Amino acid sequence: MRHYPEWLKQQFSSDGTRRMVRSLLQELALTTVCEEALCPNWQECWGQQQLTFMILGDRCTRSCRFCAVAHGRPRTVDVTEPDRVAEAVKRLGLIHVVITSVARDDLADEGAGQFVRVIQAVRARNPGVTVEVLVPDFHGRIELIADVMSVHPDVFAHNVETVERLSKTLRPQAEYRRSLGVLRVARELSGRTLIKSSLMLGCGEEEEEVRQTCDELAAVGCTHLTLGQYLRPTPQHLPVVEYLSPERFAAYEALAYHAGFQWVKAGPFVRSSYHAVDALTGDQEIRRSRNQESRES
Repeated sequence: MRHYPEWLKQQFSSDGTRRMVRSLLQELALTTVCEEALCPNWQECWGQQQLTFMILGDRCTRSCRFCAVAHGRPRTVDVTEPDRVAEAVKRLGLIHVVITSVARDDLADEGAGQFVRVIQAVRARNPGVTVEVLVPDFHGRIELIADVMSVHPDVFAHNVETVERLSKTLRPQAEYRRSLGVLRVARELSGRTLIKSSLMLGCGEEEEEVRQTCDELAAVGCTHLTLGQYLRPTPQHLPVVEYLSPERFAAYEALAYHAGFQWVKAGPFVRSSYHAVDALTGDQEIRRSRNQESRES
């Protein structure tokens, strides 16, 4: 039995909305990162008809040591998937859509083309919807990042996940500097798209390392950042080193604003896609004021 601090305990009442969302996903044979990654927020989010679609199957070609998504040999790319995602968006009445994927190192385009097709299908069926993509690193290939950026997602996200010192331990098939490069290229290719990343805390990082990571993310043009608590999904994954208090998260949020981010969401249950629409609809004046206060402190 897991023993969590009081601030990590949640309660949810039974909700017919969650059952409706699950039924729709089953009907359309769609996958979500909410379920596959064992996200602790899925009950809350589904109860509000919020979710993150995970395209290109449920088998990842990488095996990050913090992630519950299954890894192994993926299936063939499903050409009907873009239309089914678009249909789900329409029936759920979403105003903001978050699309992520497993890593597909087996494909010539590493899945970039499917991101493009899904974005195009979603927008064709749902005029006015905003689209956020959370992409793998595509091995830093500029042409693949450019393909995704060519359809102008409203938010382009790629997660560095952790500080540089711990990156190889948590993400043995990824590279911290390569991830920074992905974000830099995305910023260079579009001045309008919000550029977003995310850090898990509680993995053994030091405060100065978090500060340096925030500075380096801001330096490559990352504008939005989420900071959340790493929670061990199964006993086979890396253990939690530390549970950060809400007060520590507030301090890290201030640190990130001081680094120059336009928008930061920090807290024990925050995830990259948690309440993702807030990055687009939040009170911009409050964000500017908070950023200015942080810089002056």
